[in-house]
Amino acid sequence: MTSETVQGIQFDQVRLPPEAQQLRAEVRTFLAEEIAAGTFDPHGTRESDGFDREFSRRVGARGWIGLTWPKKYGGHERTFLERYVLTEEFRVANAPTRGHFVADRQSGPMLMKYAGEEICMDVLPRICRGECCFCIGMSEPDSGSDLFAAKTRAERVDGGWRVNGTKVWTSAAHNADYMIGLFRTSAPTQENRRHGLTQFLVDMKLPGITVNPIPQMTGSLDFNEVVLEDVFIPDSHLLGEVDMAWKQATSELAYERSGPERFLETFYALVELVRLLGDDPDLRGAESIGRLVAQLHTLRRMSVSVNGMLQAGKEPVLEGSIVKDLGTVWQQKLPGRVRDLSAFADPRSANIVSFHEQLENAIMIAPKLTIQGGTTEVLRGIIARGLGLR
Repeated sequence: MTSETVQGIQFDQVRLPPEAQQLRAEVRTFLAEEIAAGTFDPHGTRESDGFDREFSRRVGARGWIGLTWPKKYGGHERTFLERYVLTEEFRVANAPTRGHFVADRQSGPMLMKYAGEEICMDVLPRICRGECCFCIGMSEPDSGSDLFAAKTRAERVDGGWRVNGTKVWTSAAHNADYMIGLFRTSAPTQENRRHGLTQFLVDMKLPGITVNPIPQMTGSLDFNEVVLEDVFIPDSHLLGEVDMAWKQATSELAYERSGPERFLETFYALVELVRLLGDDPDLRGAESIGRLVAQLHTLRRMSVSVNGMLQAGKEPVLEGSIVKDLGTVWQQKLPGRVRDLSAFADPRSANIVSFHEQLENAIMIAPKLTIQGGTTEVLRGIIARGLGLR
């Protein structure tokens, strides 16, 4: 391995600027007011009430959706580091952001890059107002995380495309207004199996679309199967270049894989553990919490770095993959570690009931964390390719 190869992956030294810290204070005040008003429970399970259109509209009214986007689309042209702080505070507070989060994180930037101006002027301002929920149509039955094996087909017809096939594990599809779908428009070539995939903006209200919920162990119905039968998509909803969406999808996943949500999804279990052990934990508890917080801080610094690189106009695909790999493995193991550390806690602790509710939820959702957004195996393949190892 040469030194030039190793330099292909680099985490820039990035610190949060004063304006980001000022925004943090504003967001905390807003969230405290929402909690006081009973909008959501910061100690409830994340999957219990994560979708709230009215909350999303209030966030939009604050100018906190599309924070980094051009003003002509309803955005505010602020920094990715300010958006990082916003995401971090909302995630830690357990706020109900599912109505706008995917649209803000990745769908909007994809539209700005690959959609026509008419679509951008129509959809993006509505996202910024908290009025549009998006889902991502990538995975399919029998193909796992191998996106290049997609079989859902889009065929050219007069004025557009006709789509037939099925997407699965499509988070929030039952609430979504739009989906960014990855469909096969031609066969892969012998030289490039990634060839032949195209992305489209899909109006989820179109005739021929059926959404079937997939229950999870927690009782949540966030996952869905989306069946498309002779769905007509106009040419104006084509995103980017025909047959070359694999390049676009890779860019999209850099946004999806780099944020604090990739290591904070079971963070609530750690918060409840700290509350359970109290202000004066024994040596074992204090040492273990210290280790977990140190690991969390390291992941956070890496994630801040990636967002700083996004702010600088870079596409840190490899660095984002590393954050996602390390972060999801950490948060997947966290519930088990929390369970072990709680064994010697005082059963009379004030939050003992909420602790066990949170821990149970975290344990049940943990298996999916290294699958969603790209499996650990896929991510490590991307990283190995970036290092010149494959």
